[in-house]
Amino acid sequence: MYILSSEQMREADQFTISNKPIDSVELMESAAMACVKEITDSFTKTSIFHIFCGPGNNGGDGLAIARLLKVRGYDVKVTLLNVTGKLSHDNNINLLRAKSNNLNINVINKVPDDFLFGENSILIDALFGIGLNQPPEGEYKKLIEIINNSGRHVISIDMPSGLFADQSSIADHHPIVKADETYTFQYLKAGLLMPENAAYFGKVTLLDIGLLPEATSKMSIPNRMLDEKIIKHILQPRPVFSHKGTFGHGLLIAGSDGKMGACVLSTGAFLRSGAGLLTVMVPDGQSPVIKTSWPEAMTTMRSTLTGGSLSMFNALGIGPGLGTDQAASGLLYNLLAAWRKPVVLDADALNILAENKSWIQQIPAESILTPHPGEFKRLFGAWKNDFEKIAIQKQAAIELKCIVILKGKNTSIALSDGRIFFNPTGNSGMAKGGSGDVLTGLITGLLSSGYNPESATCLGVYLHGCAGDLAAAAKSEEGMTAADIIDFIPQAWKKIHCY
Repeated sequence: MYILSSEQMREADQFTISNKPIDSVELMESAAMACVKEITDSFTKTSIFHIFCGPGNNGGDGLAIARLLKVRGYDVKVTLLNVTGKLSHDNNINLLRAKSNNLNINVINKVPDDFLFGENSILIDALFGIGLNQPPEGEYKKLIEIINNSGRHVISIDMPSGLFADQSSIADHHPIVKADETYTFQYLKAGLLMPENAAYFGKVTLLDIGLLPEATSKMSIPNRMLDEKIIKHILQPRPVFSHKGTFGHGLLIAGSDGKMGACVLSTGAFLRSGAGLLTVMVPDGQSPVIKTSWPEAMTTMRSTLTGGSLSMFNALGIGPGLGTDQAASGLLYNLLAAWRKPVVLDADALNILAENKSWIQQIPAESILTPHPGEFKRLFGAWKNDFEKIAIQKQAAIELKCIVILKGKNTSIALSDGRIFFNPTGNSGMAKGGSGDVLTGLITGLLSSGYNPESATCLGVYLHGCAGDLAAAAKSEEGMTAADIIDFIPQAWKKIHCY
C-alpha cells in the first residue's frame, strides 16, 4: 500500500485521465460515488448533511457528494465559500450539475457569525483536501472554527481542511478541521499517519476511486504501509522434512537484577516465532527464572561469553532488562567487537550506545535497532515535529546501513536504502511495559529461523501488532498485558497464514 505525496496523487490522477480514458470530472464523480456509498452505508436518512465546499477541486467533490446524496433522498444543505469569486473548472461544472438537480447552494464570500445545526446534523468538510499549500486565513479560518465548535460529527473529504499532507501543520498553530472521520482517496498520505495529527483526522477510510494501478509504476515512492500482500510475500514455507536445526539457533542476552521480567518476555516471544533453538544468556544465578518460565529455552552465563562461543548462533538479540552498569556496557562492547552478523539491539543496549556514541559505528550492517521515542531521542537527537522525526530516522538508517524501528502507533521501519514501511497493526493496549521486549524476542527469532533482516523486521512488527489486536479483542486494551501478546502470537500466525 503506497503512501503518496500531494504531487504524486496529482500525477496518478492525470495518468488515469490520460490512459483510462476518463476526464477529470468523471474521475471526480467516481470519488464522490465512493464517498456516498460509505455515507449511505453508515448513516440513515434521518440525518441532515451540511456540506461545506471550497472553490477548488475538493469543493467540487463536495458538490458532487451533495447532488448524489440528494438524488438518494437524503436531506442536504450546501454552503460554497468562494472568497475570490473564482472556481476551479471541475468545481464549476459540479456547481451547475447540482443546481440542475434543484439542489439549493448557498454561495457566500463572507461567513456568517454562526450556523444552526440540529442534533441529527452531520458536517462534511470539502474545503481544501490535499490541495492546501498555505495556512487557511480570513473567512476560511472562521468557517473551520465554526465547524470545530459545532459539536457535531464531522467527515473530511481526502484530508481535513488545514492539514498539510506532506509537511508538519503544527508549527504556526493555524486552524485545522477536527474530523471524526476522513475519507481519503486511493492512497494514504503521510499526514494521516503522524501522531501529531491524531486529533484532526479521526478514523481514516481508504476509498478506491478507480485510479489505474499503473499510475505508480514509474514513481519513486519511498514510503509504504505494510499490508496483507506484503506479508504474504514475506512468509516462508516450512519444509516438511525439517528438524529443530532447520530453523536456527538464536541467542538472547537480556535481564539483570530486578529486570528479569524483560528477559522472560523476550524469551517467550522468541519461542513463538517459529525458530528452532534458543539459548538465553543471563546473569550468574538467574538461570532458574528462565528454566521455570520457559523450559524450552537453554541458558548460559554471561561469564562464558567469548568470540568463539558466539559462532554457533544464527542470530542474536541484546538489551531487554540488560541494565546499563559497567558490566553490561563491557558486555555490549565486547559483543560488537566479536559479532559481525546483524544483531537486534533494544532497550538498555540502546541506552548504553547513547552514552557511548562512538560505539555506534561498530554496529554490524543490517542490524535492527528498536527504540521507543525516548531511546530514539537519546540516540539521534530531538525533533521539532513528526515529519522531522521520520527524516532523522531515515538518515540514521542510511548512515548506519542498519534498520531503525521507531515504535508507536503506525510503527515506522526505516531501511538502510531509505525506504520506510509503516505498520497498520497494534493498538494503545500495547502501550505498556514489556511490549517492546516481546518485539525484540520475536524479531530475533525470525532472524534466527532464516528470514533476512528486512523481512524479519517487517514480519515481526506486523505480527507483534496483530497479536496485540487479538489480545485487545479478547481482554480489552486496558486489561491486556505484554504477556498476553505472547499468548496470542499463535493466533496471529494462523491469521496471516490465511492471507
